[in-house]
Amino acid sequence: MTDSAVLIVAKAPVPGLAKTRLATRYGPRGAAALAAAALLDTLRTARQVAHTEVIVAYTGDLGASYRADDLLAALRDVTLLPQRGDGFAQRLTNAHLDAAATGAVRVLQIGMDTPQVRVDDLEGGLSALEGGRSCVLGEACDGGWWAFGTVRAQGARALATVPMSRPDTGRLTRDALAGAGLTVHRLATMSDVDVPDDVDAVARACPDGSEFACTAEHLGTVVR
Repeated sequence: MTDSAVLIVAKAPVPGLAKTRLATRYGPRGAAALAAAALLDTLRTARQVAHTEVIVAYTGDLGASYRADDLLAALRDVTLLPQRGDGFAQRLTNAHLDAAATGAVRVLQIGMDTPQVRVDDLEGGLSALEGGRSCVLGEACDGGWWAFGTVRAQGARALATVPMSRPDTGRLTRDALAGAGLTVHRLATMSDVDVPDDVDAVARACPDGSEFACTAEHLGTVVR
C-alpha cells in the first residue's frame, strides 16, 4: 500500500434508507438514485488520484443498493471497511483509526455528498498534509464540512466530541482540532448535497460525464 489514501465515508444507497431528506421531492427511489450516482462519481474521482489508495468505510447493505451491480463493480479494487461505533461522529473517528491501521499515513476523508469534487481538490488536500501536527479541513457552505485530512489519524478522536449536522459543525470541528494541538489548514469551501435545493447547484458544478448530473437531469431537476 502507498502511504496516502482517500477515505470515502459512505452509506449504501438503499431506497427508503439513503438520503431521506431528498425523498421529500424525489421519492425514495429517486433519492437513492442520486445517492448512488454521487458515490459512483466520488469513487471515479478518488481512483484517479495518482499513487493513492482508495478506502471506503461503509454502512448498510451494498447488495441491496440502487444500482448495486455498478457500485459493487466500482468497489471491486478498493479497500472496504465496515463502519463501527455509536453515532456518526464516533463512526468517523473509527474510520480514520481503521484507515491508519491499514498502513495509510496521509488520509483525506470525504463523504458521498460532493460529486463535483475534482482530482485537483483531492490532490491539494493530500499535499497540504505536511506532517507533524497539521491537518486539513474543507468546510461546506451549509456550515458543516466536506473533507478532513490528517497524518496517522491525528485529531481523529476529536471528531467524536463534535455534534454533527448542525450549522456550526464546521466551526466546532475546527475548534476541536485546534484544541487537540493541530494546526488546521483550510481547504476551499464547497457545497454538498443534503436537501433537495442543493441538487441543482451541485449538479451544475459537476464535471462532464458526471453520473450525478445525468441523474439529476433525468429526474427533471436541472435546466441547462
